[in-house]
Amino acid sequence: MTSLLQVLLLASVWGAIAVLLIALARPLLKRLGGAGMVYRSWWLLPLALLAPLLPVPVPAVIEAAPVRAFGEALNAPLLPAEAPLWPALLVAVWLAGALGMAVLQMRAQRRFERAMGSLSPRPDGSWQASADPGLPALIGVLAPRIVVGPDFDHRFSAAERDLVLQHERSHRAHGDHWANLAVAGLRCVFWFHPLVPWATRRFLCDQELACDARTVDPHPALRRLYASTLLKAQLVHPVAPMACHWRSQPMLKERIAMLKQNKRKALPWVAGQVLVVGLCVGLCTMAWASQAGDAGTVDAQVIDTTAPKYPVAAFEQGVSGKVDLRVEVGADGRVTDVRVLSATPAGVFDDAAVTSARAWTFKPALRDGKPVASALKIPVTFEMNDEAPAP
Repeated sequence: MTSLLQVLLLASVWGAIAVLLIALARPLLKRLGGAGMVYRSWWLLPLALLAPLLPVPVPAVIEAAPVRAFGEALNAPLLPAEAPLWPALLVAVWLAGALGMAVLQMRAQRRFERAMGSLSPRPDGSWQASADPGLPALIGVLAPRIVVGPDFDHRFSAAERDLVLQHERSHRAHGDHWANLAVAGLRCVFWFHPLVPWATRRFLCDQELACDARTVDPHPALRRLYASTLLKAQLVHPVAPMACHWRSQPMLKERIAMLKQNKRKALPWVAGQVLVVGLCVGLCTMAWASQAGDAGTVDAQVIDTTAPKYPVAAFEQGVSGKVDLRVEVGADGRVTDVRVLSATPAGVFDDAAVTSARAWTFKPALRDGKPVASALKIPVTFEMNDEAPAP
């Protein structure tokens, strides 16, 4: 429970930093590379959320207290017997919020799809709905379809219809429907985050601006026609959370203003690319390194290291020795593997030391409060005394 809350908290912090960086860099990226550059900068958000989950290098083998063949077992305090109740309550609240957000988005999507009425195929590969809840749009994820309204042929000319369909096909070709699905998932996971609503709106706006640029940039002469086509379509209906809409009245002014921009030069475009990559690499490195600090790390501690039995043959010959073991300790505190690093004399005490070490128990190492696997280097000494070992 606690580990899940820590992951959510860490992801929320780095997600907020990523959103703020995108907001700050957006004007500069827009000047350097246009709407497409701004849209690509949103890769920073999922990368920043995933970077803290990547594994960190396993620390070097920890030197542990030596074990003597006839010494006493070392002991350490056991884990607390009772866990606090509040982490479970917080996880329950988070799950309820996530499920609630998922239900709301699914209902909005189904309401939109039902409002379209019946669909019939068109010769151009799109589908025509019997009603218009906010079309044209790219609907669906696994099998996305371009759906147009019942008055599509009457409202738009042939050239305008071709631009609208190119726009929606560009959404499908660039996987924008999958991006919208990912955004819907993030809204469920981080329903409590105050920046998520703004980030969602801004992402969808940048997605439309980038698609406009991809559609118009190859044909600069069609900018005026494209702008007039946008003016013909004013979205007054609610939108579906997982659909790419052609009409978007709240950002109509911004979309038309973008069409007035000239084609970007190569050098500023390259500078924008370098800036986007630098932001992604720099922030993700910081997010990944944030989990690797030593501040929240506690080494594994010994609970029981029963002394190994002294080999009878070695005792009879009066042989003493030492074996250095590498003991792998799992997150549950149990020994997962034992290897001999060195032995003096070689081959005499190895089996006795390894057999005994497999039965040892430990309190697992902690990183940020979570039990993790670790490795310890434990020297085992075999010393002579006056008592013969038990057979």
